Amino acid sequence: MTGLRRVVISGMGAVSAAGVGAPALWRAARDGRSCIAETQFPRPYRGRIRISAQVQGFDPAAHLEAKLLPFCDPVARYLLVAADEAVAQAGLSRAEPMGPRTATIIGTGVGGMHTLEDGLHLTLVEQGRPDPLTVPRLIPSSSPSNVSIRFGAMGPCFAVASACASATQAIGMGAHFIRSGLIDRAIVGGTEDCITNSSMLAWESLRVLSPDACRPFSKGRNGMILGAGSAVFILEEAGLARTRGVEALAEIIGYGTSADAKDAVRPDSTGAAACMRNALRDAAIESEEIDYVNAHGTGTTVSDISEVEAMGLVFGKRLPHLPMSSTKPIHGHGLGAGGALELVVTIGAIRESIAPPTINWREADSRCPVDAVPNEARPMPIRLALTNSFAFGGINASLVIRRAEAA
Repeated sequence: MTGLRRVVISGMGAVSAAGVGAPALWRAARDGRSCIAETQFPRPYRGRIRISAQVQGFDPAAHLEAKLLPFCDPVARYLLVAADEAVAQAGLSRAEPMGPRTATIIGTGVGGMHTLEDGLHLTLVEQGRPDPLTVPRLIPSSSPSNVSIRFGAMGPCFAVASACASATQAIGMGAHFIRSGLIDRAIVGGTEDCITNSSMLAWESLRVLSPDACRPFSKGRNGMILGAGSAVFILEEAGLARTRGVEALAEIIGYGTSADAKDAVRPDSTGAAACMRNALRDAAIESEEIDYVNAHGTGTTVSDISEVEAMGLVFGKRLPHLPMSSTKPIHGHGLGAGGALELVVTIGAIRESIAPPTINWREADSRCPVDAVPNEARPMPIRLALTNSFAFGGINASLVIRRAEAA
């Protein structure tokens, strides 16, 4: 990191199954309160799996201007509300455009899935005419472009589509753009909502969804549960934030990414381990300095074992004693938004010195010899945390986050 600029997080916002607001998401994770519920479908559903961490009771008209809504799929609506929260916490305002030194980088696995499914149903089943704004709503780039327009951010603007690693890669790239001097500020994060009839059926056909509960690293785990939502962060060059008198929530000191280059769906531990090592190297720290890991922890048999093997390659004999929890049983697997939702939780853990629990944990699995912080939160000092996101196609991304006052 010598000679590179430091990057702090000055604001964050979220919309999730826990409700509107980053504090709501953190409290649910900290308190072990599951947000999994019966899924509400717009049309009759014929699948077997009927639970998810859906964003329910969200009224976009209560948060966004009426003229904006026709241009926005639910993923963009969640994103804009989360962005408004993050911008306000950072002490910024729409009244002052952020200009060419601010980037907008948003991760999403699919983009406007609801618009896509509704449009196909309208045109192929009902034989109707498509809405003229279908294309602007469904394309993945609509999310970052809507945010850049809203805040006058004229710097680099693009979407990152790397499946479940999308948001973490977007955040990491934003941090590196600032560190390199390309920009001074970035609006980053992720958004996703694939809880639709066809998408749920597709995930069910992969046989990775649990019919009852997500139990990462626990014996008897039987799959993951889909989640939806968005989380947004304002990243700034540390000196800029200090000059503005804004409190840093945390500091991003490392970003790593890698590709397994082996299989489309089966994860590889060596690729994930390389990603974590890259993040630690980028942060210029040793693995022994990490206090807590927010794990990818999907609750599927193969993925959890692979992640634990990767952790063993990185942390060695520390593995059984290193607190690492998965909060996906709380907010679901947010897919392209997952890394952003989990960064909100990781920041909360650092700021409050509490490791959130892995709920639904039953008993130890000999193939996952880890301290999963089972079922109850654990007060403990957390200065440095690692958060992981691993995706289909063998795409891996990790971030190292440092307590702001320790910077």
